[in-house]
Amino acid sequence: MKSPLKIGLISYRSNPHCGGQGVYVRHLSHALSDLGHDVEVIAGPPDPMVNNNVKLTMLETLDLYNPEDLFRTPGLSELKNPINLIEWIDISTMGYPEPLTFGMRVNQYLKKTENHYDIIHDNQSLSYSILSMARRMPVTATIHHPMTVDRKLAVQSTRSFIKKIKALRWYSFITIQKYVAKRLSRIITVSETSKRDIAKEFNIDQSKFTTIPIGIDTNNFYPIQTIKKLSNRIIVTNSADTPLKGLYHLLYAIKNVLKTRRVKLVVIGSPKKNGGIEKLIKKLDLGQYIKFTGRIDHAQFVKEYAKAGIAIVPSLYEGFGLPVGEAMACRIPVICTTGGALPEVAGDATKLVPPGNAEALEKAILELMDDPDQREMLAQKGYDRVLKEFTWEKTAVRTVQAYRESINDYH
Repeated sequence: MKSPLKIGLISYRSNPHCGGQGVYVRHLSHALSDLGHDVEVIAGPPDPMVNNNVKLTMLETLDLYNPEDLFRTPGLSELKNPINLIEWIDISTMGYPEPLTFGMRVNQYLKKTENHYDIIHDNQSLSYSILSMARRMPVTATIHHPMTVDRKLAVQSTRSFIKKIKALRWYSFITIQKYVAKRLSRIITVSETSKRDIAKEFNIDQSKFTTIPIGIDTNNFYPIQTIKKLSNRIIVTNSADTPLKGLYHLLYAIKNVLKTRRVKLVVIGSPKKNGGIEKLIKKLDLGQYIKFTGRIDHAQFVKEYAKAGIAIVPSLYEGFGLPVGEAMACRIPVICTTGGALPEVAGDATKLVPPGNAEALEKAILELMDDPDQREMLAQKGYDRVLKEFTWEKTAVRTVQAYRESINDYH
């Protein structure tokens, strides 16, 4: 039971710097390797940047979501491959085929390779091919949160009938996810909220789930005491135009805060060109009060946290909530919503507000700006909580326990 495991960790799109799934693959693979296990990450682009002790196998895909060449037209030679053709047809009809086609590619790779795996761990691709793998070897999967929530918010956020239909079409892969998830013997998820919501949305018994919270990367997120904090500088890390991230509500709150306070909102990342965020900033005349950093490295990211007086996570829903943990690791006070699993990460170490409520955000911002003692108290509480509760070693140890249970089920 204590012998090292050979683990195949598969992930269809794993940006190591943003998005919970990419961060999860990178750090979980490192932590499993540090425990002495033999880990191979099998991934699609972009490169998840694993360390030297983790084997990385990058599978060739059409990479149609590459921001440098978004939705490019594949050559005829590429489309001779049946999987590429399926992917191109699906994306051309406004679908999202990557999880499905990546699973097919992994299945092909596993049939060709002579590598033996004690377990395959799927990072929420939930392709039909996962079931094919499960007939040949032990398989488990992590589901971070139910994508049905994203779909519901995307449909609700637009009045356009055509855009509602487009959203429903794009999220059509959820049907596959539900089918596959129901047929897995065990599932890992990252919070009790996610467990309850996935079980309900996917109609799966809660007894199939193991809840294992994600770790926080304290090597890359840490306090910098030499940089002076500015109490009127607010940082938010989710620049996505997706309604789920709640940035729209924060912008309305900032507009009202500016009536009595001069604040600067620093948004990590870039807004979608001519997207909803850009349009709302123009409508509210907030341009001079908001700074978008664009893509920045970790060193600059931590400096931005160090300069900020308050961090805000305005998401309407999160399956876990890495931005809360990362801000707490940088020892700055956090305001976050009660959306999804955020309170599980926050504990009593943040100021909590209801999701989708600009007035509550505004009130919380003003209260913290006027109360330096409360800011200091929350900053210390958050920092202590991360160091005690959210380490990647803890996550890896519990994940290995879940692996061994899946292996026992298979045999």
